[in-house]
Amino acid sequence: MRTSKGFTLIELMIVVAIIGILAAIAIPNFITFQARSKQSEAKVNLKSLYTAERSFYQEKDRYSSLVSDVGFVPERGNRFAYYLGTGGTNANRVAAVEATSATDQGIQVDTFKHTSATPAPAIDVFTAGGSPVTGVGVINACPSCDWGGYAIGNVDSDATLDEWSIASVSRATLTPAAAGEPYNELNDATN
Repeated sequence: MRTSKGFTLIELMIVVAIIGILAAIAIPNFITFQARSKQSEAKVNLKSLYTAERSFYQEKDRYSSLVSDVGFVPERGNRFAYYLGTGGTNANRVAAVEATSATDQGIQVDTFKHTSATPAPAIDVFTAGGSPVTGVGVINACPSCDWGGYAIGNVDSDATLDEWSIASVSRATLTPAAAGEPYNELNDATN
């Protein structure tokens, strides 16, 4: 008597269906986890920016919106653009060597590494006085803040941007953030 060894077509189809279900559950969770891990860049660099601003303040008794004054230079490969003020220029990171000027109030996304990223995305949604403010270039209005720093970047492949802020004072009336703590104004990892 001869018996065949192997799997039937039904058994193979069941295995393929199980793998498909597991993939359908795991892939979105992995993408969200990956986006959240990219957000750590903004948190770390905003804390570094806050420390640089506080050090500058201790020495000069004022805050500065100029990158060169405070000595803020995040590592290359940044996915986020960083802003110390709303005017001035931004350090350009489109080539192997960064182009800077004395009037830089921000640092662009490193498009030399991330070629499809927008170099200097505008911050377009922040809250002012408890209500949302939208429009290109609008930055969180914090009348009691002596200084505020901002980060904006794309942590996934959609059109929504991740927006962060940090300020010199606690912002209980605007956003629930303590002084010197990065706050995620618009979370792209959950969209």
